[in-house]
Amino acid sequence: MSTTNTFVTVAEFLAALQIARSTFDDWRAKGLGPRWIKLPNGQLRCRRTEFERWINSLEEAA
Repeated sequence: MSTTNTFVTVAEFLAALQIARSTFDDWRAKGLGPRWIKLPNGQLRCRRTEFERWINSLEEAA
């Protein structure tokens, strides 16, 4: 199982959407955006399928 293909890191999410970390933190606090998994070491990961589902839902709403 390759984590590169299965999960999206916060850095990858920020780069893909070209947003600031403060925007990400704001969206998370408001419950916007895809669901995230908090690892025991405190790092966040998003399942790639969840990220893609969320992006597609934005496209449908536009």
